[in-house]
Amino acid sequence: MTSLLPDVQIGAQTPRIGRWPDYVTSAAPEVIELAASAGLVLDPWQQYVLTHGLGEQADGRWAAFKCSCWVPRQNGKGGIIEALELGWLFLLGEKLVLHSAHEYKTAQEAYLRIKDLCESTPDLDRRVNRYWQANGEQGIELTRSAGGARLRFIARSRTSGRGFSGDKNVLDEAQELTGLQMKALLPTMSARPNPQIWFFGTPPEDPAAWVYGLRTDGEAGADRMAHFDWGADLDPTDPVDRRRAGRDRDLWYACNPALGIRIREETLLDEAKPSGLGDGFAAERLGAWLPRLVDGSDVLSVEDWLELTDPESRRAGEVAFAVDVTPSRDAACINAFGPRADGLGHVEVVDHRSGTDWVVARLVALRERWDPVAIGLDAKGPAGSLLVPLEKAGITPPEDVERPQRGELAIPTVQEVGAACGQFADAVRQGTLRHIGQEIFDTAVRGVKVRPLGESWAWGRRVSTVDISPIVGGTIARWAYETRAHLINRDYDVLESVF
Repeated sequence: MTSLLPDVQIGAQTPRIGRWPDYVTSAAPEVIELAASAGLVLDPWQQYVLTHGLGEQADGRWAAFKCSCWVPRQNGKGGIIEALELGWLFLLGEKLVLHSAHEYKTAQEAYLRIKDLCESTPDLDRRVNRYWQANGEQGIELTRSAGGARLRFIARSRTSGRGFSGDKNVLDEAQELTGLQMKALLPTMSARPNPQIWFFGTPPEDPAAWVYGLRTDGEAGADRMAHFDWGADLDPTDPVDRRRAGRDRDLWYACNPALGIRIREETLLDEAKPSGLGDGFAAERLGAWLPRLVDGSDVLSVEDWLELTDPESRRAGEVAFAVDVTPSRDAACINAFGPRADGLGHVEVVDHRSGTDWVVARLVALRERWDPVAIGLDAKGPAGSLLVPLEKAGITPPEDVERPQRGELAIPTVQEVGAACGQFADAVRQGTLRHIGQEIFDTAVRGVKVRPLGESWAWGRRVSTVDISPIVGGTIARWAYETRAHLINRDYDVLESVF
């Protein structure tokens, strides 16, 4: 595929991250030579991936069971796939090779490319028994004398691959893979004597995609796995990193091995403009992965939370309240947050009941009794419906945001909600708060996950039946205290935390 352009500089021919298991020999030289005989001359970086991915142990088995290759679009990963599939068909004696893509048109295009390579090479074409394309599948079958190998192209679904005992699997557009699809595909290889599965793709748009786990394994050097990633070590959600992505031309070459070979620098200049890929440049052209959206247990450890249990914990002095409502509006929760005498934070569920008709009266009573520094409420969430009845009851946002009064609403922006969630998780991890061990709070922590929120994240429910209003309310109560207490000038005696 090499076709040098007149640029002096060319893209990096080795990846930013390259991991592979030890091997004795590699089948790559023969595969590369066969591809060249069919007119497919591979770039050094493509040969690099094949060399380490097709490494063999002393017993002839593949050193790597999984091979993972991540490179920005249009660089030529298809050339690696075509060389692999030609080698498996004509050299390595595989009986069934399964090529799948997320979309039918991608699988069809891959079929047409390799069909053209075979038909254009008499020595290969004469060994083909048939090419077929029908009922949403395409494929190539060799003659019996040539080994009878089959290469099938399919578009993935939840069950695609089930029942096919493929010797080799190519998963193109791997960024779109789901756990259900992998459950359908992986068992098909378990009974094969020397299986191998290859993943090819670009970083996913979904920050919770299945392939994040694959990437983690690859970067950690997991057993029997080869992993190659040309993507930049940038955060596409970070404005500073996005600016660097659009300006750092050396980084462009580091992430695009075909730059200066088939891709011209002026193409990237156009893509980096706001009228081109804009803020998507870091992910699309430089292969930078979005921050992973993880299960809440990775952000908020249940073990850490339980270690902070102190049945004798009491708030001392100032207090902030917050309210949250479940999405189905079948329950609401009021939380309190304030400092203890030892300076640690104290968070507590004050009240939790079915429905929402009780909330306003309860907040009015709490305000009259405790004169809080603020009452927090996320107006973008389900609790936003309480704004009007609260206003009628005299609980309103401050007229002067620089000089808020006691008992007024504290309403966070979207960015502040994201910051509040991160700060609450940090406080748990760092052990700077305590709670009394309320079962409803513990249950909420066990059932929480994180969800995207603009360029940050917020709390979400792991399953729809879990009520996480205690942790949402506790997070907003802590934020309300931290943002308002320093604006309120009044000394308070130590008060026992009994609501």
